[in-house]
Amino acid sequence: MKRGLTSAHLAILAAGFAFLYVPIALVVLYSFNASRLVTVWGGFSTQWYVSLFANEQLLQAASISFRVALASAALSTVLGTCAAFALQRFGRFPARTLFSGMLYAPLVMPEVIIGLALLLLFVGLGIDRGFWTIVIGHTTLGLCFVAVVVQARLAGFDRSLEEAAQDLGASPARTFRSITLPLIAPAMAAGFLLAFTISLDDFVIASFTSGPGSTTLPMRIYSQVRLGLTPEINAISTLLIGIVGLSLLAATAINRLKAPSAR
Repeated sequence: MKRGLTSAHLAILAAGFAFLYVPIALVVLYSFNASRLVTVWGGFSTQWYVSLFANEQLLQAASISFRVALASAALSTVLGTCAAFALQRFGRFPARTLFSGMLYAPLVMPEVIIGLALLLLFVGLGIDRGFWTIVIGHTTLGLCFVAVVVQARLAGFDRSLEEAAQDLGASPARTFRSITLPLIAPAMAAGFLLAFTISLDDFVIASFTSGPGSTTLPMRIYSQVRLGLTPEINAISTLLIGIVGLSLLAATAINRLKAPSAR
């Protein structure tokens, strides 16, 4: 016989959520603090958001982070979709197990190991670290997430739609453009947003693969926090939380709303 949640269960659940989200809520709250002291409430104010847009170092780091996130998310979407097709449509090809293991390894491997491996690779090849090395690092991490989302969509794909199009004379390329791509587009969009979010808030891999003039926003925030908290840090962190949260909500909504139309 099933029983509902008891008061003790609810208390434990509330304590767990409080442990996770109260610190985030405090960052958001104190971003509107009128006092320069980040731990002393001095009234409601938006002055630190105005001051933030005059901070050239933070704005430059934010620009780099967004450009890296867009580039790596685009590459992750293309490569992750190709990998998902290979796993879902090509059957038991040689080295499938090895390919699958290498594709999904970043999901379980610590980011510090991935960052160190990429650093040794770039040093060994004599590649100067900068914008594109960060993009490569984030693509390595993001494409496996895209592959998971797209492969799940392909697993429930109705192949009879493609067969019907080809029976009516459509070429494989036109079938892909007209039938397959529109039906998996929501999964690709969700994967893109997920890869974008992962890239935007990554710190570990970027710290190994970055070079002079390619400091991302998380790295800039970390370097400034070490010297002491400032109200601008709370403001930029709040904006970052909002962007990441909206991206995740959009990815979830796209995947849920569009999937039924493909059945």
